[in-house]
Formats: sequence, C-alpha cells, structure tokens
Amino acid sequence: DLRKQIARFPAIMHSFVGSAEGTPPIEFMSLPQPSVNGSIKVLLHQMMELGKEGNELVLVCDTQDEANRLKDLLDEELTSPNEVRGEEPDTEDPVPAPGPAPYQLITDALHLGFIYPPAHLALFTEHQVFGRLKRRGLAKRKRFKGFSQKEAQQLRRGDYVVHVDYGIGRFAGLQKLKVRGVDQEVMRVLYEGNDVLYVNLNFVNRVQKYASQEGHLPKLSKLGAPDWERLKSRARKHIKDIARELIALYARRRAEQGFAFAPDTHWQKELEASFMFEDTPDQAKATADVKADMELPSPMDRLVCGDVGFGKTEVAVRAAFKSVLNGKQVAVLVPTTILAQQHHNTFTDRLGRYSVRVDSLSRFKAKKDQLSTLEGLKLGKVDILIGTHRLLSKDVHFKDLGLLVIDEEHRFGVTAKEKLRQLRATVDTMTLTATPIPRTLQFSLMGARDLSLINTPPRNRLPIVTEIAQFDLQLIREAILKELHRGGQVYFIHDRIHDIDEILSLLHTKIPEARFHVAHGQMKGHELEKAMMDFLEKKYDVLLCTKIIESGIDIPSVNTIIINRADRFGLAELYQLRGRVGRSNEQAYAYLLTPPISSLPRLTLRRLQAIQEFTELGSGFNLAMRDLEIRGAGNLLGAEQSGFIMEMGIEMYQRIVEEAVAELKEQEFDKMFQGAKALAQRPAGETTIDADVEAYIPDIFIESDSERLDFYRRLYGVANTDDIESMRHELRDRFGEYPEEVENLFGVVELKTIASGAGFVKVELQRNQLSLFFPSSEETRFYESEDGSVSRFQRIMSHIATMRQYRAQLKQDGKQLRLLAIIPGGSEPRSVL
Repeated sequence: DLRKQIARFPAIMHSFVGSAEGTPPIEFMSLPQPSVNGSIKVLLHQMMELGKEGNELVLVCDTQDEANRLKDLLDEELTSPNEVRGEEPDTEDPVPAPGPAPYQLITDALHLGFIYPPAHLALFTEHQVFGRLKRRGLAKRKRFKGFSQKEAQQLRRGDYVVHVDYGIGRFAGLQKLKVRGVDQEVMRVLYEGNDVLYVNLNFVNRVQKYASQEGHLPKLSKLGAPDWERLKSRARKHIKDIARELIALYARRRAEQGFAFAPDTHWQKELEASFMFEDTPDQAKATADVKADMELPSPMDRLVCGDVGFGKTEVAVRAAFKSVLNGKQVAVLVPTTILAQQHHNTFTDRLGRYSVRVDSLSRFKAKKDQLSTLEGLKLGKVDILIGTHRLLSKDVHFKDLGLLVIDEEHRFGVTAKEKLRQLRATVDTMTLTATPIPRTLQFSLMGARDLSLINTPPRNRLPIVTEIAQFDLQLIREAILKELHRGGQVYFIHDRIHDIDEILSLLHTKIPEARFHVAHGQMKGHELEKAMMDFLEKKYDVLLCTKIIESGIDIPSVNTIIINRADRFGLAELYQLRGRVGRSNEQAYAYLLTPPISSLPRLTLRRLQAIQEFTELGSGFNLAMRDLEIRGAGNLLGAEQSGFIMEMGIEMYQRIVEEAVAELKEQEFDKMFQGAKALAQRPAGETTIDADVEAYIPDIFIESDSERLDFYRRLYGVANTDDIESMRHELRDRFGEYPEEVENLFGVVELKTIASGAGFVKVELQRNQLSLFFPSSEETRFYESEDGSVSRFQRIMSHIATMRQYRAQLKQDGKQLRLLAIIPGGSEPRSVL
C-alpha cells in the first residue's frame, strides 16, 4: 500500500541511499564556494570577478561579532592593501588590486557556501573563508556560572564550617522553622557549649566549609565572645603588611617604562579570524586582556591560567604576532624539548603565511644549526624563538626582545627563575599554566600579578573517565585493546628508565596484537624526535614513555593513558599527564595504577582521590587550591601566616586577603588604581530579603540535605536573572516539575537580585506592602555622583515620581531610609522594581 501511495509522486534517489537503475542523475548546476585560504585580498578578487559576471554577492556570518570583524577586514583591505610590517608594496603580486564589490552581509547559520549561476547568486560563509570548523548546533544553552567547584564541595552533617561573622562551628543539617506564620528552611550550625546558630538562607554564602592542613581539627568558636573578631583583625593587619610590600612592588613595575604596542592591525584581526575553532568566552577575554596590557607603556606581567587543552597556546600565538607586527622579538620558554618542538610546529602553522620567522633552540638541533639560529637572533632575522632552559644561556642575545612567554613556570628551578626575573624587568611577560603553584596563585589573587582564567571548555569536549586500580595485566590488556579497536592510540607512563625494557617485554608478551615503542629523556635528540614523529604518524599503537610527554603534547588520536606507579607522581604532574588525552570529542580514559591501596600513605591516597574527583572540565585552578589543602598552606604567604590558616581555614583566610587588598587599593594606593573598577563594592548577594511566603525546597522534592544546601548556595549567589532561569531549567531537568514553594523561592531570589542591582540593602515583602531599604548615608557613591552625572539615588527618586499605578512613599526610621510601595491586587512585587 505504501509503495502504491509513493508511486503517485516523482521520486529522487539520493546518492547516499543509492540510485535506481537507469535513472539519470539530476544536475543542479551549483558550484562550491571557492577556497581563498583565509586571504581577504583573494576573497575580494573572487567577489570582484563574480560581481562582473552579474552575480549578487552575499556573505554569511554566524554571529554579529564575526560580521563586524569581516566588514572591518574587507574595508581595511580596500583602503590599505599590502601594508604588513612596514614593507614596500609587492609589485610582483599575482593577485590584481581588487576594486570594491557591492555585497550583502547577513548573520545566519549555513553549513557551506555556494555559487548558483541560474539565480546569479554567490554566497560565501565566513567560517569557510578562514578554514575554521563549523560550530555544531545553534541553540546554545547558557552555562550556569554562579558558583565555583570548590564552593560546591558538598557539606555533610558534622563537617566543620566557618561563618564570616561568628567563626568556626559544625554543620548540623537543614531545619524548617516557622517565621511569621510561614515555613522557612534554615541552616543549623553548632558552636562551643552546644550553642546553636540558625543561618537564614539569605546569608548562606557567608558560610564556607572549613579547610586547612590535612588532619588538623579546629577549635569551635564561642558565640558572643570577641575572640573571632580579634583573630580576624590580627590576620587582616598581618596580611596588610605583606600585601603593602607586594602592591608597592607591583606599583614600581607599573612605573617602569616598557614598550607600548600599537593597537590591533588588519593582519592581527585576520589571524584571529583564521583560528580553526570558535573562541570560548574566557579565551576571547584572556586575549583582550593580554592585548590591552601590551598596549600600556608599563611592562605586562600576566598569568593565564587555563585548563589543559583549553586554548592557552592560541592566546600566546596572538600576543606573539602582535609583538612581531610592532618590530619586536618574542621568546617562548618551555620546560621540555618535546614541547618546544610542538610549539614550534603550532607557531609555524599559524604564522607561516605572514612571513614570520619562527625558530627553536633545543637538543634536537645540531650544534651548527644552533649557532646559525643564535646569529640570526642577534641580527634580528629570527622573530620568535622557542626553546628550553637553553634560552637562558649567556650566548643567547636578542636584538630587540618585546615579549616573553613562559609555559608552565612551576617546572623551572630557582636559578632559572632568578635569570627570568632579570630578563623580564622591562619586557612584557605572559605566563601560561594549568595548575598554578601556590605562590604564583597567591601573587595573582593579591593583585601583584594580573590573572586571566580560562575555565570554559571547548565545544564537544568530554570529561576524562579516571580510575584508580592495582597493577593488573588483564586490566591493562583490556584498556589497550579497547582503545585500539576504536582506532586510537595509548600512552603507557612508566617513570623509571632502568627497568622500562622489562615493562616493554612484559607488555609485548601479554598484548602481542599491539605495536609498542619506547621514548624517554636519556635517548639522543634525533632518536627521541623520530620516536615521537613515528608515533604521531601512527606507526605504533602504544608509546611506553616517562613523563616527558607531561607538557604540551597534543595528539588527538591518543585517548587512553595508563600511569604506572601513579603514587609516585605529584598532583600537578598527574593532572598534566591526564590532560594529554581527551583533546578531541572522543571519550577518554585514564588509569592510575598503584600498589595495594592499603599500603599507600594517607597523603598519597588523598592526592589520588583528588585527581579522581576533579574530572570536571576546567578544574585545574580548583585542583591547585586542593593541593594547598593537602600539603598544608603554611608557605602561602610565608611561615608566619600558617597559624591564621589553621585557625580560620583557607577560604576564610582568602576572603580576608581579598578584603585587605581591596582596602589598601582604595585607601593607600588609590591614585595608582584610579580608573580601575571599584573593588570594595557590595558583593552580589549581600542584599537580604524578608518575605512572608513559603519559599524553600521541600525535603520530599530533594531528600539530601547537602544537595539542597548546595542548590541554596548557588541560587542565593546568582549574579543576574539569566542565571536564575538557567537554574530553573537545571532543577526541572534533574528532579522534574517542582512544587509551588520552589517557584516562590525562585521569585524571591529574582526580587532580591533586581533589588541588589538597584542598590537596595534589604527588601521586605508583607502581604501587599513592599519595603525597600536604602544603603546607609556613609555610602556616598550611592547618593552623590563623583563625575557630576545623576546619582543612583536621584535616578530612583525621579522614577518614583513618574509611577502612577503604585502608591510609594519615602520613610525614615532613625538612621534607616526606606521606600514603601503598596502593591495593587494582582500585581507582582518584581513589576514594582
């Protein structure tokens, strides 16, 4: 019957399905979009030729930002062709100077461009112009950013917690209380002498989990005693003394005269547009921060902290190109010869078409070639030099060094760092790392170095499945064969060269189907290079090696890593090694092999559990914070600070550090930080709300106290209403349709968020009456504008004067000023705001 129905209609057999016998092919007479290899000049030439033939020209971009960038590139090419690095116009250029061609620029999403002669239409897609991979999926669901992973360490009953105002207590779960006749959920915290503190959910972000050195049990605080406040003020004083020195150091560096790089050129924009992947939001911000620093007259010192494979190298490539376009040389310092080779390939691939001269110095190069490179460097014939510690040798002389890029600073020793300090006194410096060492991290958090975090994973990236297991040949065989059967390759890490051949023989015997090869740091340069190239070309299935692959090796086909004796590795090393896999959209696996778990020291076990726990994409920064917790944070700012960390925990200590630095910047160093964003503004979430509605998450909807608390923390810490909407979707997705009390909770938090944005410190909602409390008169920025514009208070009062549908009046209760609004029946409180 179905065939009879179908037979009434003309049928087209698609080539993917297979064509019917004797059916002539259908010719649509369309042509593919011609390749222009990322050249705007060639694109304009193609457009001019197609325009002459009477074709309508359409350029399609995925986003408005891409459209604006492409328009800028086309306009600049039309007005100033052949201007690159101050060179004379190339008279032998085979491409004729293009003339303007009328075109339409639209933002839409098409997979491929085409030319369709019957309709006289030529359509180019921007991602094909630059050879960039097309984004998958247009619906982009906003990722919730309202909390950090360390904040979400779920509290369990009995855990030690720190309340900003009351000190150290023990979490005793969530409890329902009746407040003014309605049910509300509160956090219950026990203090010394079994005193109980009930924490309103408005203040849930003032409570953090206590964390300090492993195994230390803190003393509970006494409610109402002055000890906690005294401890905080002592810590603040000590921190200020140290921070004052650090900020003075930062100020001296800011005062030094460096080189102010020129704003972005046409070529810079073209290079960035030609990146084959879509920039993540964090990556775009890090790039903008670095370039803004380079354009300042003082030397840059920026730490770019991004997870393994999140695009730090691309940020460095763009900064290096900016330096070269300004006639300055670039030094890229890396910890290993293999990483130097990898970076050399990356930089050459990205910058080769702009005639940028990239060279490298490592033991892979013959002595004669090294001397030739050094001579070229001295004469300014080498633009970018990539190398290991060899770059710090006395015979390395730059003609005009403008930028120093340091990859994984924690891998360099004290002597190397002293040489670096001398080298970067007046040179712009950018440090790249996935897991910053404690002191580097602390310098950045305190403002003595600028910090950019890249936390957004690339599209389609999956977390790595991590398993801790005892050494078992059957498990190893299964893991390797599983990877080989899906066409991948494997790293097997064994960090002892003296018995690496025994391991090779053992694996050969057990897994004869796989092709093995050995690589380690004691091999001769050319042998090691050949071993890596052969593995890259898939001549071998398993690379049995030491941790030489720890930094920078990027082979997308390797998606399983087996680390033998993982208990001998540090946390940062394990994290870096695991990051060598999972660099495509394939699911990756990491196996950490250890002796029997019962024989491992407690700290080693904690380290392995931490690496297993932090499998989420973008958790390198949080792992560095956990590393502090496991090893003890005594040397965070010097030994004299360790006592404070033990007494109040890392999170509380860090909070006081931030407050102390903010105070110093506003009071003692105000001129230096003028124009910078005010640091001591009221943090989001400090506006409190008191509503006579039942707004909580019932325990029959989410049973676990810790999960409910985690959700409250995140919800009360949101920055805007978009994040609230995102959390609505998440809750519905995870737990199903929620009851009325939860909807009330979302409404209350939305009201609080809007009121916080307007500057109110408290919101009260009782029946049909809304009270909005203004800040104290000491907050002059709210009531008076420094630059002569209308203040926030004046704007609010002007707006109230225009409101016709609500009765609103201003009241003063002692020193407290509040706005009272009567809500007509059927209106929502948020509409008043």
